[in-house]
Formats: sequence, C-alpha cells, structure tokens
Amino acid sequence: MAAPVSLASWGSFHVGGREGTIADQPARKVRFTPGGVPAKVDPNGTYLIGALYAQYMIPTAPRGRYPLLIWHGGGLSGVCWETTPDDREGWQHYFLHQGWPVYVSDAVERGRSGWSLIQEITGGTALTLPIDNPFERFRIGAGPGFYRRGEVLRGNQFPADDTSYRNFMRQIVPRFTTPDELSLDACDALLQRVGPAMVIAHTQCGFFAWNAAQRRPDALCALLLVEPASIGDPAQIAKLRDIPVLMIYGDYIREDARWPDIRARGVAFAETLRAAGGMVDIVDLPEHGITGNSHMIMMDRNSDQVAALVQKWLAARGLWS
Repeated sequence: MAAPVSLASWGSFHVGGREGTIADQPARKVRFTPGGVPAKVDPNGTYLIGALYAQYMIPTAPRGRYPLLIWHGGGLSGVCWETTPDDREGWQHYFLHQGWPVYVSDAVERGRSGWSLIQEITGGTALTLPIDNPFERFRIGAGPGFYRRGEVLRGNQFPADDTSYRNFMRQIVPRFTTPDELSLDACDALLQRVGPAMVIAHTQCGFFAWNAAQRRPDALCALLLVEPASIGDPAQIAKLRDIPVLMIYGDYIREDARWPDIRARGVAFAETLRAAGGMVDIVDLPEHGITGNSHMIMMDRNSDQVAALVQKWLAARGLWS
C-alpha cells in the first residue's frame, strides 16, 4: 500500500464549449418520471455543446514542476485512469503519489462532459461497442472468437477474467467521430486554464495531444503518448521542436491486423520531428523487458511498471524533483 497523499485541493470544473442551434424539429410529449404528468418538449433552440470535464487533485507538497493532464482514448472516459478493472489504483493515483498535480478529463461528448444533440449539430452517429469488440481489437485476444472462448494472447497482462473484463465494459461510453474541432477547442481551453502543463494521452487522444501542442506550444512542456492512434500536422512540425515527447507501444503489435500500420505512421511522424530538431523517445515495451501489454496499457497487471518508466523519463528531463 502506498503512503496516504495529503491534498491541498481536490475538485472539478468544465471548460470550453460553444453555442449550437437546432431548428425545424418537431415537439413531442415526454413523461420524465413513471407516473408523472407528460410535458411538452420543444428541441428547437440554442445549446451549449463541446464542453470538457476535468477533475483535479493537487498534492500539498508537489514535486512535479508542472501539472500532469491525463487524456483517455476513444469510447472511454477519464475513469480508465482512476481504477483498473481488477480494482487496483490507476495512473491517476500512481502519479499523484509521485507528487504530481493531476488533472483527469472526460473528452468532449463523453462521460461527465455530456453532450447535447451533437448528431444534429455536427453530424455523425454515436458509436458503441459490443462486449466482444475490445477483447478482440485491443490485443487482449487475437481476433474473432477469442472472447467467446475466453482465450487471451499468450502472456497477456490485461485482467481478462470475466469479472474484471465486465468491469471494463461497464465503463465503455458512446462516442462520435465528428466533433474533432470541438475537442481541440476544449483542449485549448483546458490548457489556457491550467497550463503550462504536460499531457499523457492514450490512443485517439494522441491526435488531440499532438494538435493541441501545435496550437499552443508555449503551454505544453512534454507529451507522453501511449499508443497514439494518429499524428499531428506535418506542415506545423517545427512547432513541436522544443517539446520533449515519449511514445510508448505495447506487445503483440507485429501480429495485429491494424497496429503495425498505426505504429509505422506514428514513428514516421516522430522521425520527421527528429529531423526538424525535435526530441522524441520511442519505447517498445518488449524491448525493455516489459511484455504482455495490451492496447489498454494503463489497465494491464504490470501498469505500475510502465508508469515507473514514464516517471523515470520525466525525472531525467528535470521535470520532477
């Protein structure tokens, strides 16, 4: 058990968002509560959309030089950093114990950020995942049929027993693929409020982290990208030159249908940044003796081992004392 943490403050806030208008939609009657009196609901009007929720924990005696912003991936919310599916403390607590001011956010249109008729305003359809999809797509099992058989990749570190895996699936939330600009604006609003800061970003939010850094290079002190699913703008690569970057990839990538290409694109972007004078470290965990990691590295049974690697990298760059 880690020693208790003394907090100077602990709270939450919403930032960002803009107004959007709905028109020409029919009114309808809605019974909000069983046995209640129906009310007429007119969906037409002005909505506030695109806000971002963040929860912060500030230690009494911080050791990190800057706040650590932690951003989740697609179909998830900030809860994926709080507790693992098998009830261990997540990276939020790990880095808090190291003395970092930690901000865990829910991306636009997910979790506690909420959403207001995003489909009608920005287009697109909310996507959800059936129970077998992450098991077979996040490199826990190796493809169709693995979930039904309860079969994991050999040596896999994800807590894939039925109880733990169902705990993971309970936190899957609907997502849209269309409000990227809203998300980038919300990230910018978060950095404006909290920065300068560092960002840990997983999978889809790797795209937001790269682009947020290119929008506000003065507000980003380091990028730590856990299996980023996309890249930044190659035309603005020079804006990243003074921001140290760590990219982490897990196991089983070579055998996967999609991840060799995803990783190759990320590495190519990193090499372009290096050629422009940037500072990028790429860590393939198996090459460092850390094996069995799924796409959900922060939830795997060896998640603290990977977090310790991140912590060591931050300390080596003088960002922690």
